[in-house]
Amino acid sequence: MAALTTRLPELNITDAYSDQNSTNETQCIDLNDWDWLTRHQPVYLFIITALGIVLNVFVLLVFCLHKKACTVAEIYLSNLAAADLVLVSCLPFWAVNISQGFNWPFGEALCKVVNAGIKMNAYCSIYFLVLVSMDRYVALVHPMSHGRMRRPKYAKLGCLLVWGLGLLLSASTLIFRAVKYFPEFEVRACISDYPSQMVELVCDGMLITFSFIIPISIITFCTITIIRALKKQSLARSNAQKSEQKATTLVLVVLVAFLICWVPLHFIAALDVLHKAKMLVGCALERVLAICDQIFAYLAFLNSVVNPILYVIVGKNFRKKVQEVCKQYAVSPVTTASTRSNTSATLKTFT
Repeated sequence: MAALTTRLPELNITDAYSDQNSTNETQCIDLNDWDWLTRHQPVYLFIITALGIVLNVFVLLVFCLHKKACTVAEIYLSNLAAADLVLVSCLPFWAVNISQGFNWPFGEALCKVVNAGIKMNAYCSIYFLVLVSMDRYVALVHPMSHGRMRRPKYAKLGCLLVWGLGLLLSASTLIFRAVKYFPEFEVRACISDYPSQMVELVCDGMLITFSFIIPISIITFCTITIIRALKKQSLARSNAQKSEQKATTLVLVVLVAFLICWVPLHFIAALDVLHKAKMLVGCALERVLAICDQIFAYLAFLNSVVNPILYVIVGKNFRKKVQEVCKQYAVSPVTTASTRSNTSATLKTFT
C-alpha cells in the first residue's frame, strides 16, 4: 500500500523533493500541492491519537473487566480494538516528524518499528474482520453442523495466528525502512529504501493481494450469504437467534465502516502500482494519485476511532456489558463496606 510504504507521510521528501530537481522535465509534482496538507497533518494525527487511545482502551477494559467470558465474536472485536490501538500509538511519531519538517528525530530502530506497526494494523484489522465474518457465517448459515468450531479457544488461536501473519507480512518494512540524509535539503528522513523498483512493486503487490483482494473476497462471500440467511429466517426466533442477530448487525456495520475507510486507499494503491510499472502514465494521474494517497491514508486512520463508537451506538450487547461493568464496580465499595460492618458486629458479639 503506497500510503503505508512509500508516501506516508514521507511524500514531501522522497517524491515531491526529488521531483523538484526534475521540474523542468516533468512538472508533475508541485510543492504547493502539499502545503495545505502538511499544515494540518500534525493536529489531525494528534486528535486521532487521543481519541483512538481513549476509545479503544475503553473497549478493551469493558471486555476484560466484565465478569462473563467473552464470546467468540467479542474475542475478535477486542483484538480488532487492540490492532487499532497499535496504529494510533504509532501516529504521534509521524506527527512530530511532520512538525519538524520531516526530520526523523527518533532513530532508525523506531523508524522501522513505527511503520511496521502501522502496516501490521492494515493486515491484522482486515483479517480479524475475516475471522468475525466467518464466525457470523457459521453461526447463521451452519449453526448445527459446524457449531463445534465456534469455541473461544479456537478463536484465541485464530487471533494469535493473525498477529503472527501480520508480523510476517510486515517484515519488508522492518528490512527496507531506513533513515537517510538528503544533504541538498538538510533533512534526515524515514523512508522506504528498496534496493530496486522491482522489489518495491513486489512488496506493494503483496500488500494489495494479502490485505485486500484475498480477505475482501472472503468477507464478500460470507456477508452475502449471511444477508440471504437473515432474510430466509422466520419472524419467530428464539432468544439465541436474536442474540446472534444483534451480534451480526454490529459486525455488518463495522464491516461497512471498514470498507468505506479503507477501500479508497487500496484502490489508489492498486493504481499506484500500475503507475510505477509504467502501465499507467501521465503527470495529471501522478499528481492525483499522490494527493489522494495522502487524503485516503488519513481517512483509513479514522477507522480506528470509528470502530469503538460503533460498538456503543450499534452494539446493544456491548452497551449492556458497559452498564454491567459500571454497576459491578459501583456496587463493590458498598458491598465491601457492608462486609466490614458485619464482620465488626460479629467480632463484638464474641468479645
